[in-house]
Amino acid sequence: MTYELAIGDKTYSSWSLRGWLLFTKFNHDVRIHNARMYTDEFKRLIAQFAPTKLVPAAKLDGAVLWDSLAIAEELNQRHPDANMWPSNPAARAYARSMTAEMHAGFGPLRSDCTMNLRKCYPDFKPSEQVLADVARINELWSHARREFGADGPWLFGQYSIADVFYAPVATRFATYDLPRSETADTYINTHLTDQKFRMWRAMGIAQNYVQPGYDLDLPNVEWPGPKPLVAKAIETGTPENSNCPYSGDPVTHFLEIDGRIFGFCNAFCRDKTIADPEAWTNFIKIYQN
Repeated sequence: MTYELAIGDKTYSSWSLRGWLLFTKFNHDVRIHNARMYTDEFKRLIAQFAPTKLVPAAKLDGAVLWDSLAIAEELNQRHPDANMWPSNPAARAYARSMTAEMHAGFGPLRSDCTMNLRKCYPDFKPSEQVLADVARINELWSHARREFGADGPWLFGQYSIADVFYAPVATRFATYDLPRSETADTYINTHLTDQKFRMWRAMGIAQNYVQPGYDLDLPNVEWPGPKPLVAKAIETGTPENSNCPYSGDPVTHFLEIDGRIFGFCNAFCRDKTIADPEAWTNFIKIYQN
């Protein structure tokens, strides 16, 4: 099988996050094509996945899909053993319904609270329309967790397509400090602490694509997810490793953490590690050695 996925900015593109999670969380091998939104590079990327005009877009053995729900269903059909939907019929029906509601609805939340993984605004004042969306989402999450979530921390216990679609929603609650129940707060934290999500956010920070119009003119506080280990880039040094923990190539770029020096094959490998060292299994292996 040959799978390819086109995505945009990791910090801001909520649908790109969904597309990436559909492959990554369910261990489907995929080649990622990434371009910065609102650029000619992005237009050229999208042209390779015609007739799409948006991301995510995928090629599954050459067949083009350009809608996240279509990608989810096609992957589910191709990989029945991946358990992408809950196996219990009642849970599966609820999961499909709330996923479809997310896919088609919550316009005020999408419009007023765009995904922004760089910021947290404790003084954001949501409109009545956004609060109505928030109340509905709290209701959906609470029902799923109460009725179907006994065997794990996700909406239906084990991770499913429903969690993929609500991952960017969880980040919106975090960014804009939206009201939530205790159940919802626990569920949001499950996303923020998930290793795959932490990898995605760290890569977005390393990309450093700061798009005009996404940041609000409001006080900003520290991101509410796990506090990363403190690391910094350095120009030279003697690293503990001679090969990049990700590519295996000789090291050329360096970071310092706790007085120790580690090397990487390029600036991006270094910078994504600086953003959140504990998100990266290959790095933590050498750090804890």
